[in-house]
Amino acid sequence: MDDPQSLDRVARIQADWRRERPDVDITPQGVIGRLHRLAGQLTEELCLVYGRYGLSEGEFDVLCALRRAGEPYERAPGELAAHTMVTTGAMTKRVDRLEKAGLVTRRRSDGDQRGRIVALTGPGRELIDRAFTDHMRNERRLLDLLTPTEAEALETLLTTWLSRMADPRPSGSE
Repeated sequence: MDDPQSLDRVARIQADWRRERPDVDITPQGVIGRLHRLAGQLTEELCLVYGRYGLSEGEFDVLCALRRAGEPYERAPGELAAHTMVTTGAMTKRVDRLEKAGLVTRRRSDGDQRGRIVALTGPGRELIDRAFTDHMRNERRLLDLLTPTEAEALETLLTTWLSRMADPRPSGSE
């Protein structure tokens, strides 16, 4: 058996479960547990950059969605929610804070007076351009912990897994 001191945290947990519950297949924990831990560590590393700009992860996401929209850098709140994968209720709170900070504005939609449009302000665009540049530099630093071959293989695996999670039908079924 492996020396418990030489195992990572997930492997130690698995070793405990193998001892306590040898009747349960704990092998999935090796992948899922490590992904979960990695996601937490990556989020912490990414949030450090957002924080330098006075932004939360969600606010960074909203500003990025507006910047990616192209000129005039605006979207309806429902579009923003779809492009950031959050509810419209959560979106309202994010936009409220960004508006108070002068990074976005809200106005009535030209085509629908009941609708609203959220747009980047000049200072909002300047901020997100700087923050996004630093964010990409940070992601490069994190990804460079892998070789280019490892990173490419991981991207392929994650893309495949995510697509199967989105459409969980067994292959060959219609």
